[in-house]
Amino acid sequence: MKIVLIGYMGSGKTTVGKMLANELKSRFLDLDEEIENRLETSIPTFFETKGELFFRKKEHQILNELLSGDSDFILSTGGGTPCYSGNMDSMLHLADAVIYLKVSIPGLVERLIPEKEHRPLIKNIANDELPEFIGKHLFERNNFYLKANHIVDCDRKEPQRIVQEIIGLLG
Repeated sequence: MKIVLIGYMGSGKTTVGKMLANELKSRFLDLDEEIENRLETSIPTFFETKGELFFRKKEHQILNELLSGDSDFILSTGGGTPCYSGNMDSMLHLADAVIYLKVSIPGLVERLIPEKEHRPLIKNIANDELPEFIGKHLFERNNFYLKANHIVDCDRKEPQRIVQEIIGLLG
């Protein structure tokens, strides 16, 4: 079974993905790590040297290669992945399930403030400006996120509970 986790940064895609893979005895893949391994450079460096457009083309190519392969896995994607290059359509067509880990704006702010230093996109945004920044992004991305096969509300839930909800949805 190929399961793809989508959602905004800080929504728990990696944490939940690893736990879900463990529960389902499946392999966990992180799309950003796969891209970095194949390109042999970090994503921020790739953005600086080649630009976002070229990155999005590579992201699309690697996503489709993974989804078209024979192996089963749980895949966590970048927050923007569903919004570019027809990626959401590819995921819906080639994966067994696309699951949106939905977190409210206040929930995301609470999760992201302690991680700001490790998040280049929000590193230089003042804490009081974070809700507006996230809200704008979510507004732009929601049309893509909401196409997922399943939407799991993750506010105030422990990762293990979210994993159990996903397993229940997969029936």
